Amino acid sequence: MIDDPMDRIAAALERMSPAPLEAPDFDAASAFVWQTDPDRLEPVAHVSRVPLDLLLGVDRSRDTLLANTRQFAQGLPANNALLWGARGMGKSSLVKAIHGALEVEYGRLKIVELHREDLPSVGRLLNVLRQAPDARFILFCDDLSFSHDDQHYKSLKAVLDGGIEGRPDNVILYATSNRRHLMPRDMIENERGSAINPSEAVEEKVSLSDRFGLWLGFHACDQDQYLAMIRGYCAAYEVKIDEDTLWAEAIEWQATRGSRSGRVAWQYFCDLAGRRGVTI
Repeated sequence: MIDDPMDRIAAALERMSPAPLEAPDFDAASAFVWQTDPDRLEPVAHVSRVPLDLLLGVDRSRDTLLANTRQFAQGLPANNALLWGARGMGKSSLVKAIHGALEVEYGRLKIVELHREDLPSVGRLLNVLRQAPDARFILFCDDLSFSHDDQHYKSLKAVLDGGIEGRPDNVILYATSNRRHLMPRDMIENERGSAINPSEAVEEKVSLSDRFGLWLGFHACDQDQYLAMIRGYCAAYEVKIDEDTLWAEAIEWQATRGSRSGRVAWQYFCDLAGRRGVTI
């Protein structure tokens, strides 16, 4: 028990302003999730991902992001990347698959997931990652978007391009979003219609996406690509099914979902593998 009032005040201030987080043991895992309250990097023992060669229909984006990530892992200049476009077409899967493909070759390549709601803490996270200059970190923010009156995007601007400290040399940011400019069109139009200087208001909003050096677009797949994805999964996991049955079931599956994407293809395959007694 602390009796001295000054000691009590000092203890209270210490709780309000804890000591800076020390860098964790980055050799404990290849993937981490950033958590706040309190700040910490939680190691991830098993990353949920699919092999890179099973991601079909995204060849150009795959090759571009793979080359960019390889440059970064080698300590060469590389760009932050925004993967945008149709939902369920493998944006986040591609980021995780590329890390999985390169982490064996480059043992110090790590991936750190940052949740959108934790963006205000990104400066503290960068200070932690800066303490491990020998490691290379892919900072991964999935499903990044901003709504009206959402000021979180300002926390990200200095990370991408700007600020006195800037982004550490050993960190690169990969983000996924369904929106090319990270903000809904009606929000941009509202800014244009209500601001004193409409062009300046819109520019301030969309400039965030401009700070990504790579824009990789993902578009809805056609029926042939959808079926090819399922055939690829069947071949990789040795699930036997005749072509006519696969065609009929897969088309019915996507019709009941009202959409056709890589995610829908994987969901059908999971159902098929379960019915055939195959673990994946």
